[in-house]
Amino acid sequence: MSIRTLRLAALVLVAAMASVAGHKGSAQFDAVTLDDYSGAELFERFCASCHGEGARGNGPVAATLNVAVPDLTMIRARYGDFPATMIRDIVDGRGIDMRAHGTRTMPVWGYEFWVEEGGDVVAQRSVREVINKLVEYLRSLQRGDGPERSLDTPARN
Repeated sequence: MSIRTLRLAALVLVAAMASVAGHKGSAQFDAVTLDDYSGAELFERFCASCHGEGARGNGPVAATLNVAVPDLTMIRARYGDFPATMIRDIVDGRGIDMRAHGTRTMPVWGYEFWVEEGGDVVAQRSVREVINKLVEYLRSLQRGDGPERSLDTPARN
């Protein structure tokens, strides 16, 4: 199976999970463009299936992955400060040097958002704002001053 096919399958799975979650009482999304979403809504729609509703790495898809999904509530504790630029680059994913960092399990959201928003210069500005909303939402979820782990540990295979 090609990487493109795997990425498409992952996106379909994420969309299906978001759809199912929406029917189980989660907030309904009435957004027309990604700019209409809050950081929390973006996270729920695009990230929670792997990272979990509480961002602790225990989403319903996490158990099916071959890598541990990180607890995103402990970023500040791991780095001593919240590295917003690094997190923004990881979420965007288009500038990550795969030779230096190995394979990328997470979708390249910068590209996916750019395509969804129209794939032009205006879309690129929108993508920056959308990713900034996600980063600020993740900043708001930070807990603890040390590397302690919650009872909700990431799933591992």
